[in-house]
This record gives sequence, C-alpha cells and structure tokens, in this order.
Amino acid sequence: MKFDLHVHSEHSKDSESSHGDILKIACKRGLHGLAICDHDTVEGGLACEKRARELGLEITIIPGVEVSSSKGHILVLGIRENIEPLLTPEETILRARKLGGTVIIPHPFKRSSHGIGSFEGLDIDAVEVFNSRCLFNGANQKAAAEAKRLGTPAVAGSDSHIPEMVGQAYTEIEASENTVDAILKAIREGKVAPAGKNTPTPIIMKQMAGSVKRKLKKKLFGRE
Repeated sequence: MKFDLHVHSEHSKDSESSHGDILKIACKRGLHGLAICDHDTVEGGLACEKRARELGLEITIIPGVEVSSSKGHILVLGIRENIEPLLTPEETILRARKLGGTVIIPHPFKRSSHGIGSFEGLDIDAVEVFNSRCLFNGANQKAAAEAKRLGTPAVAGSDSHIPEMVGQAYTEIEASENTVDAILKAIREGKVAPAGKNTPTPIIMKQMAGSVKRKLKKKLFGRE
C-alpha cells in the first residue's frame, strides 16, 4: 500500500492546502492513505479524517503532528492530542509514547527545514530518508546512509505544503489491512520501503513564493 507519511494542511501556518484538495490529489495519485502532520497541532489530521468520511472516500487518514522539539522536528503519528513544543527530543518522544504515538524523524539532515541532525540513540520507529521537497539529494542520501548503519526502518514523505506536492514521495507499506492501527504496526515492524520522486523545482518554487508572501503579510499587517 502507498502512504504519504508527511503532509501539511491549512492548519500549518506555512501551508494553504485545504483538506478537500489534499484528498483529491491523493486519490488521483493512487494513494491508499496519508498522514496529516501539521506543525505543533493535531487538529488538521482530525479535520481531514472527518472530511474523508464525509466524502465517503476509501482512503485512510492517519492523524499526526510535526512537533518542534528543542533540536528539530519530530513526526508523531496516530495521536489525537497535542505535544508541547520546544521540549528536548527525548522528552518529546516520551510524551509521544505515553500517547501511543509512532515516532518518525523527518528530514534529519535538512537544516533549512529544522532537521534534528543525528538521531542515534533516540527511541524512534523510523527515519524519513526521502523527502521530496529537497532540491538536492545530499540530505536524503545522508539520512539513508545513517538509517542503514543503525538498522532503522526507512520511510518517505512529500512534506507537502501545497496540494500539488501530495504523493510526490510515499512509503510502500506491507500491512495486513488498510487501517490506522495496522499501518502503524507495519511501520514499527519495519515493513516499509521509501518510494517516489523529487517534487519538480517549479512546484517547490511556487510553495516557497507562497511562504514568502505570508511572511511579508504578517510583517506588514501583523497577521497571516
């Protein structure tokens, strides 16, 4: 099954992707499911899960969050409560475990996206070794090499901030059934393989332009 494990919705300040548009592209690209991982809030995942039910779509939505730890970002999948930002990575992961979360380190060596750097010694389930939003593959290659060295399961995600990015990268998951619990169990067991391709540069530039526009608006008018 094909899952994009790293998607941002309009609940992230740096994204304007509506849940309807995300679901439309996900279905068009043949995804079996995706994880909504907005910055420091689970609300986007819960809302997208509800929207998929309303539309009667046969696609599995995993509620998640991209937590801003003190050293960088950490994805936590399968939780329905927020985790306080700016805790240490160890404290963040401990909170995630108490909530029953599955922990993935995204783009660890991509500093411009708040990568955490070395993940050796952390209690994690997988590492994002292919992030389609990387213009160059050096950070992805370093993550893949480190995951292999440590024997950590490797996954992929689009890190989509606009709908066109959804499904550019995805994870092949060997699960017993297409349910949230079964998918997360397969991830923890390492029954995963990264797949997909880099997001085309024009699409990345479109996303970056939107981000700059939002920052300028906030600076000039004090709002998003």
